[in-house]
Amino acid sequence: MRPAVERANNMDEKRKVMLSGIQPSGDLTLGSYLGAIKTWAERAEQFDCYYFMADLHSLTSRQVPADLRRRTLEQMAQYVACGLDPDKNTLFIQSHVPAHAELGWILNCYTMFGELSRMTQFKEKSAKNADNVNGGLFTYPALMAADILLYQPDYVPVGGDQKQHVELTRDVAHRFNGIYGDVFKIPEPYIPKVGARVMDLLEPTKKMSKSDKTGNGRVCLMDDPADIMRKFKRAVTDSDTGENCVRYDPENKPGVANLMQIYASCTGRDYDQITAEFAGHGYGDFKAAVGEAVVETLRPIREESQRLIKDKAYLEDLCRTGAEKASYVANKTLRKVRKKVGLVAMP
Repeated sequence: MRPAVERANNMDEKRKVMLSGIQPSGDLTLGSYLGAIKTWAERAEQFDCYYFMADLHSLTSRQVPADLRRRTLEQMAQYVACGLDPDKNTLFIQSHVPAHAELGWILNCYTMFGELSRMTQFKEKSAKNADNVNGGLFTYPALMAADILLYQPDYVPVGGDQKQHVELTRDVAHRFNGIYGDVFKIPEPYIPKVGARVMDLLEPTKKMSKSDKTGNGRVCLMDDPADIMRKFKRAVTDSDTGENCVRYDPENKPGVANLMQIYASCTGRDYDQITAEFAGHGYGDFKAAVGEAVVETLRPIREESQRLIKDKAYLEDLCRTGAEKASYVANKTLRKVRKKVGLVAMP
Protein backbone atom coordinates (compact mmCIF):
# COMPACT_ATOMS: atom_id res chain seq x y z
CA MET A 1 0.00 0.00 0.00
CA ARG A 2 1.40 3.43 -0.94
CA PRO A 3 2.22 5.74 2.01
CA ALA A 4 -0.38 8.40 1.17
CA VAL A 5 -3.14 5.81 0.92
CA GLU A 6 -1.94 4.09 4.07
CA ARG A 7 -2.14 7.36 6.00
CA ALA A 8 -5.68 7.91 4.76
CA ASN A 9 -6.58 4.36 5.74
CA ASN A 10 -5.19 4.82 9.23
CA MET A 11 -7.03 8.06 10.03
CA ASP A 12 -8.91 8.01 13.31
CA GLU A 13 -12.46 7.15 12.33
CA LYS A 14 -13.83 8.93 15.42
CA ARG A 15 -12.41 12.25 14.30
CA LYS A 16 -14.91 14.68 12.77
CA VAL A 17 -14.43 15.40 9.06
CA MET A 18 -14.43 18.89 7.52
CA LEU A 19 -14.32 19.73 3.80
CA SER A 20 -14.39 22.80 1.58
CA GLY A 21 -13.03 24.17 -1.69
CA ILE A 22 -12.51 27.41 -3.59
CA GLN A 23 -12.60 27.94 -7.35
CA PRO A 24 -9.30 28.99 -8.96
CA SER A 25 -11.25 31.35 -11.21
CA GLY A 26 -9.53 34.45 -9.83
CA ASP A 27 -6.87 35.52 -7.36
CA LEU A 28 -7.51 34.62 -3.72
CA THR A 29 -8.57 37.67 -1.73
CA LEU A 30 -8.31 38.90 1.82
CA GLY A 31 -11.94 37.78 2.14
CA SER A 32 -10.98 34.25 1.00
CA TYR A 33 -8.30 34.15 3.70
CA LEU A 34 -10.08 35.77 6.66
CA GLY A 35 -13.48 34.28 5.84
CA ALA A 36 -12.36 30.76 5.04
CA ILE A 37 -8.73 29.66 4.76
CA LYS A 38 -7.54 31.10 8.09
CA THR A 39 -10.31 29.21 9.85
CA TRP A 40 -9.45 26.04 7.93
CA ALA A 41 -5.84 26.18 9.12
CA GLU A 42 -6.98 26.51 12.74
CA ARG A 43 -9.08 23.32 12.50
CA ALA A 44 -6.32 20.87 11.51
CA GLU A 45 -5.75 19.62 15.05
CA GLN A 46 -9.45 19.10 15.68
CA PHE A 47 -10.74 17.69 12.37
CA ASP A 48 -9.77 15.39 9.52
CA CYS A 49 -9.73 18.10 6.83
CA TYR A 50 -10.11 17.96 3.04
CA TYR A 51 -9.59 21.14 1.00
CA PHE A 52 -9.52 21.31 -2.78
CA MET A 53 -9.12 23.57 -5.80
CA ALA A 54 -12.57 23.45 -7.44
CA ASP A 55 -11.27 23.69 -11.00
CA LEU A 56 -14.23 21.83 -12.55
CA HIS A 57 -16.60 24.47 -11.17
CA SER A 58 -14.50 27.17 -12.82
CA LEU A 59 -15.50 25.83 -16.24
CA THR A 60 -19.04 27.21 -15.89
CA SER A 61 -17.53 30.47 -17.15
CA ARG A 62 -15.06 30.73 -20.01
CA GLN A 63 -11.46 30.38 -18.88
CA VAL A 64 -8.12 31.00 -20.58
CA PRO A 65 -6.65 27.47 -20.23
CA ALA A 66 -3.10 28.55 -19.41
CA ASP A 67 -4.38 31.03 -16.81
CA LEU A 68 -6.61 28.40 -15.16
CA ARG A 69 -3.69 25.96 -14.86
CA ARG A 70 -1.44 28.68 -13.46
CA ARG A 71 -3.99 29.91 -10.94
CA THR A 72 -4.77 26.38 -9.78
CA LEU A 73 -1.14 25.67 -8.90
CA GLU A 74 -0.66 29.15 -7.43
CA GLN A 75 -3.74 28.63 -5.27
CA MET A 76 -2.31 25.35 -4.01
CA ALA A 77 0.88 27.19 -3.06
CA GLN A 78 -1.15 29.89 -1.32
CA TYR A 79 -3.12 27.25 0.62
CA VAL A 80 0.16 25.96 2.06
CA ALA A 81 1.50 29.48 2.67
CA CYS A 82 -1.71 30.32 4.56
CA GLY A 83 -0.94 27.55 7.04
CA LEU A 84 -2.62 24.48 5.54
CA ASP A 85 0.03 21.88 6.37
CA PRO A 86 -0.21 19.08 3.76
CA ASP A 87 0.80 16.58 6.44
CA LYS A 88 -2.23 17.57 8.53
CA ASN A 89 -4.74 18.36 5.76
CA THR A 90 -5.63 16.59 2.52
CA LEU A 91 -5.04 19.17 -0.23
CA PHE A 92 -5.96 18.27 -3.81
CA ILE A 93 -7.25 19.43 -7.17
CA GLN A 94 -10.87 18.49 -7.82
CA SER A 95 -10.32 17.24 -11.39
CA HIS A 96 -7.54 14.91 -10.18
CA VAL A 97 -10.20 12.81 -8.43
CA PRO A 98 -12.56 11.52 -11.18
CA ALA A 99 -15.09 10.36 -8.55
CA HIS A 100 -16.28 13.98 -8.28
CA ALA A 101 -17.50 14.09 -11.86
CA GLU A 102 -19.06 10.62 -11.74
CA LEU A 103 -20.97 11.17 -8.51
CA GLY A 104 -21.92 14.63 -9.75
CA TRP A 105 -23.75 13.06 -12.69
CA ILE A 106 -25.46 10.46 -10.50
CA LEU A 107 -26.67 13.13 -8.07
CA ASN A 108 -27.95 15.20 -10.98
CA CYS A 109 -30.50 12.42 -11.35
CA TYR A 110 -31.63 12.88 -7.73
CA THR A 111 -31.75 16.69 -7.74
CA MET A 112 -35.00 18.32 -8.80
CA PHE A 113 -35.28 20.99 -11.50
CA GLY A 114 -37.20 23.25 -9.13
CA GLU A 115 -34.46 23.00 -6.51
CA LEU A 116 -31.78 24.03 -9.00
CA SER A 117 -33.86 26.88 -10.42
CA ARG A 118 -34.19 28.41 -6.94
CA MET A 119 -30.44 28.68 -6.37
CA THR A 120 -29.62 32.34 -5.75
CA GLN A 121 -26.18 32.18 -7.34
CA PHE A 122 -27.59 30.68 -10.54
CA LYS A 123 -29.95 33.63 -10.84
CA GLU A 124 -27.18 36.14 -10.14
CA LYS A 125 -24.61 34.59 -12.48
CA SER A 126 -27.18 34.12 -15.23
CA ALA A 127 -28.02 37.81 -15.06
CA LYS A 128 -24.34 38.79 -15.24
CA ASN A 129 -23.46 36.30 -18.02
CA ALA A 130 -26.57 36.24 -20.20
CA ASP A 131 -24.54 35.10 -23.21
CA ASN A 132 -23.29 31.94 -21.45
CA VAL A 133 -26.09 30.43 -19.34
CA ASN A 134 -24.88 26.86 -19.79
CA GLY A 135 -26.06 23.56 -18.34
CA GLY A 136 -23.10 23.36 -15.98
CA LEU A 137 -24.02 26.70 -14.44
CA PHE A 138 -27.51 25.36 -13.76
CA THR A 139 -26.51 21.93 -12.40
CA TYR A 140 -23.29 22.79 -10.58
CA PRO A 141 -24.99 22.49 -7.14
CA ALA A 142 -25.30 18.74 -7.85
CA LEU A 143 -21.54 18.59 -8.47
CA MET A 144 -21.03 20.58 -5.29
CA ALA A 145 -23.15 18.02 -3.45
CA ALA A 146 -20.90 15.29 -4.87
CA ASP A 147 -17.79 17.22 -3.79
CA ILE A 148 -19.12 17.19 -0.24
CA LEU A 149 -20.80 13.80 0.10
CA LEU A 150 -17.89 11.80 -1.33
CA TYR A 151 -15.94 12.43 1.87
CA GLN A 152 -18.79 11.89 4.35
CA PRO A 153 -17.96 15.15 6.20
CA ASP A 154 -19.55 16.29 9.43
CA TYR A 155 -19.01 19.98 8.65
CA VAL A 156 -18.64 22.18 5.58
CA PRO A 157 -17.12 25.60 6.36
CA VAL A 158 -18.88 28.09 4.09
CA GLY A 159 -19.71 31.76 3.87
CA GLY A 160 -23.29 32.79 4.48
CA ASP A 161 -23.88 33.07 0.71
CA GLN A 162 -23.02 29.39 0.26
CA LYS A 163 -25.23 28.04 3.01
CA GLN A 164 -28.03 27.47 0.49
CA HIS A 165 -25.85 24.96 -1.37
CA VAL A 166 -25.15 22.98 1.80
CA GLU A 167 -28.88 22.90 2.49
CA LEU A 168 -29.48 21.51 -1.02
CA THR A 169 -26.73 18.94 -0.44
CA ARG A 170 -28.50 17.85 2.73
CA ASP A 171 -31.81 17.56 0.86
CA VAL A 172 -30.25 15.44 -1.88
CA ALA A 173 -28.50 13.23 0.68
CA HIS A 174 -31.76 12.71 2.61
CA ARG A 175 -33.56 11.87 -0.64
CA PHE A 176 -30.89 9.36 -1.70
CA ASN A 177 -30.74 7.78 1.76
CA GLY A 178 -34.53 7.55 1.81
CA ILE A 179 -34.43 5.42 -1.33
CA TYR A 180 -31.31 3.31 -0.76
CA GLY A 181 -30.63 3.31 2.97
CA ASP A 182 -27.84 4.89 4.99
CA VAL A 183 -25.35 5.86 2.26
CA PHE A 184 -24.40 9.49 2.95
CA LYS A 185 -23.65 11.29 6.19
CA ILE A 186 -25.74 14.48 6.44
CA PRO A 187 -23.26 17.42 6.75
CA GLU A 188 -23.75 20.61 8.73
CA PRO A 189 -22.66 24.07 7.52
CA TYR A 190 -19.90 25.62 9.62
CA ILE A 191 -19.93 29.44 9.54
CA PRO A 192 -17.26 31.30 11.57
CA LYS A 193 -18.57 34.23 13.60
CA VAL A 194 -15.74 36.68 12.89
CA GLY A 195 -14.46 37.38 9.39
CA ALA A 196 -17.11 35.18 7.81
CA ARG A 197 -18.12 37.72 5.19
CA VAL A 198 -15.52 40.36 4.29
CA MET A 199 -17.11 43.06 2.18
CA ASP A 200 -15.92 45.11 -0.79
CA LEU A 201 -13.90 48.15 0.32
CA LEU A 202 -15.73 50.49 -2.07
CA GLU A 203 -19.18 48.88 -1.92
CA PRO A 204 -19.45 47.53 1.64
CA THR A 205 -22.93 46.15 1.05
CA LYS A 206 -21.55 43.44 -1.26
CA LYS A 207 -19.04 40.68 -0.59
CA MET A 208 -15.37 41.15 -1.52
CA SER A 209 -15.07 39.17 -4.75
CA LYS A 210 -12.35 37.65 -6.89
CA SER A 211 -14.36 38.76 -9.92
CA ASP A 212 -14.27 42.49 -9.08
CA LYS A 213 -13.37 43.92 -12.49
CA THR A 214 -11.70 47.11 -11.24
CA GLY A 215 -9.78 45.39 -8.44
CA ASN A 216 -10.02 48.53 -6.29
CA GLY A 217 -12.55 47.13 -3.83
CA ARG A 218 -10.69 43.91 -3.11
CA VAL A 219 -7.33 43.04 -1.59
CA CYS A 220 -5.58 39.98 -3.02
CA LEU A 221 -3.14 37.81 -1.08
CA MET A 222 -0.38 38.59 -3.56
CA ASP A 223 -0.91 42.39 -3.63
CA ASP A 224 2.18 44.41 -2.72
CA PRO A 225 2.08 46.58 0.43
CA ALA A 226 1.81 49.87 -1.48
CA ASP A 227 -1.30 48.67 -3.33
CA ILE A 228 -2.87 47.41 -0.11
CA MET A 229 -2.35 50.73 1.66
CA ARG A 230 -3.73 52.64 -1.34
CA LYS A 231 -6.91 50.54 -1.37
CA PHE A 232 -7.54 50.98 2.35
CA LYS A 233 -6.96 54.72 2.22
CA ARG A 234 -9.73 54.87 -0.41
CA ALA A 235 -12.07 52.54 1.48
CA VAL A 236 -15.61 53.81 1.97
CA THR A 237 -16.62 54.87 5.51
CA ASP A 238 -19.26 57.59 6.12
CA SER A 239 -19.63 61.27 7.02
CA ASP A 240 -19.61 60.75 10.82
CA THR A 241 -16.89 62.82 12.53
CA GLY A 242 -17.90 62.32 16.17
CA GLU A 243 -15.70 61.32 19.11
CA ASN A 244 -16.53 57.64 18.61
CA CYS A 245 -17.03 57.52 14.84
CA VAL A 246 -15.19 54.18 14.80
CA ARG A 247 -17.87 51.88 16.22
CA TYR A 248 -19.46 48.64 15.10
CA ASP A 249 -22.87 49.36 13.56
CA PRO A 250 -23.33 47.19 10.42
CA GLU A 251 -26.76 48.57 9.60
CA ASN A 252 -25.94 52.27 9.73
CA LYS A 253 -22.15 52.19 9.20
CA PRO A 254 -21.46 49.20 6.89
CA GLY A 255 -18.11 50.50 5.63
CA VAL A 256 -16.76 51.11 9.12
CA ALA A 257 -18.15 47.79 10.36
CA ASN A 258 -16.38 45.98 7.51
CA LEU A 259 -13.05 47.64 8.34
CA MET A 260 -13.51 46.82 12.02
CA GLN A 261 -14.20 43.19 11.16
CA ILE A 262 -11.01 43.04 9.08
CA TYR A 263 -8.97 44.74 11.82
CA ALA A 264 -10.40 42.40 14.44
CA SER A 265 -9.49 39.34 12.36
CA CYS A 266 -5.93 40.60 11.76
CA THR A 267 -5.15 41.78 15.30
CA GLY A 268 -7.32 39.64 17.60
CA ARG A 269 -8.89 42.73 19.17
CA ASP A 270 -12.64 42.83 19.78
CA TYR A 271 -14.92 45.63 18.63
CA ASP A 272 -15.00 47.39 22.02
CA GLN A 273 -11.20 47.46 22.13
CA ILE A 274 -11.04 48.85 18.60
CA THR A 275 -13.56 51.58 19.43
CA ALA A 276 -11.51 52.55 22.49
CA GLU A 277 -8.24 52.48 20.51
CA PHE A 278 -9.53 54.98 17.95
CA ALA A 279 -11.60 57.20 20.23
CA GLY A 280 -10.95 60.79 19.20
CA HIS A 281 -9.29 59.72 15.94
CA GLY A 282 -10.63 60.30 12.45
CA TYR A 283 -11.18 57.74 9.74
CA GLY A 284 -7.81 58.52 8.16
CA ASP A 285 -5.90 57.13 11.14
CA PHE A 286 -8.24 54.17 11.38
CA LYS A 287 -8.00 53.19 7.71
CA ALA A 288 -4.20 53.48 7.78
CA ALA A 289 -4.06 51.21 10.82
CA VAL A 290 -6.29 48.63 9.17
CA GLY A 291 -4.14 48.74 6.02
CA GLU A 292 -0.95 48.26 8.02
CA ALA A 293 -2.47 45.33 9.93
CA VAL A 294 -3.44 43.69 6.64
CA VAL A 295 0.01 44.31 5.12
CA GLU A 296 1.71 42.56 8.04
CA THR A 297 -0.85 39.72 8.04
CA LEU A 298 -0.34 39.02 4.33
CA ARG A 299 3.42 39.66 4.12
CA PRO A 300 4.57 36.14 5.19
CA ILE A 301 1.83 34.55 3.06
CA ARG A 302 2.92 36.44 -0.04
CA GLU A 303 6.60 35.72 0.48
CA GLU A 304 6.10 32.00 1.15
CA SER A 305 3.72 31.70 -1.82
CA GLN A 306 6.30 33.24 -4.12
CA ARG A 307 8.88 30.73 -2.90
CA LEU A 308 6.58 27.73 -3.34
CA ILE A 309 5.35 28.77 -6.80
CA LYS A 310 8.94 28.56 -8.04
CA ASP A 311 9.23 24.94 -6.80
CA LYS A 312 7.20 23.16 -9.49
CA ALA A 313 8.41 19.68 -8.48
CA TYR A 314 7.17 20.22 -4.91
CA LEU A 315 3.75 21.42 -6.07
CA GLU A 316 3.35 18.50 -8.50
CA ASP A 317 4.23 16.01 -5.75
CA LEU A 318 1.84 17.75 -3.36
CA CYS A 319 -0.99 17.50 -5.90
CA ARG A 320 -0.27 13.85 -6.63
CA THR A 321 -0.11 12.87 -2.96
CA GLY A 322 -3.27 14.81 -2.13
CA ALA A 323 -5.17 13.21 -5.00
CA GLU A 324 -4.15 9.73 -3.84
CA LYS A 325 -5.37 10.37 -0.31
CA ALA A 326 -8.61 11.96 -1.49
CA SER A 327 -9.26 9.23 -4.08
CA TYR A 328 -8.94 6.48 -1.49
CA VAL A 329 -11.77 7.96 0.57
CA ALA A 330 -13.89 9.19 -2.35
CA ASN A 331 -13.80 5.87 -4.17
CA LYS A 332 -15.10 4.01 -1.13
CA THR A 333 -18.20 6.19 -1.18
CA LEU A 334 -18.54 5.96 -4.96
CA ARG A 335 -18.38 2.16 -4.96
CA LYS A 336 -21.22 2.07 -2.46
CA VAL A 337 -23.30 4.49 -4.54
CA ARG A 338 -22.68 2.58 -7.77
CA LYS A 339 -23.86 -0.64 -6.17
CA LYS A 340 -26.96 1.00 -4.68
CA VAL A 341 -28.15 2.50 -7.98
CA GLY A 342 -27.53 -0.72 -9.93
CA LEU A 343 -24.36 -0.02 -11.91
CA VAL A 344 -22.27 -3.08 -12.77
CA ALA A 345 -19.09 -3.22 -10.68
CA MET A 346 -15.93 -2.36 -12.55
CA PRO A 347 -13.72 -5.46 -13.11
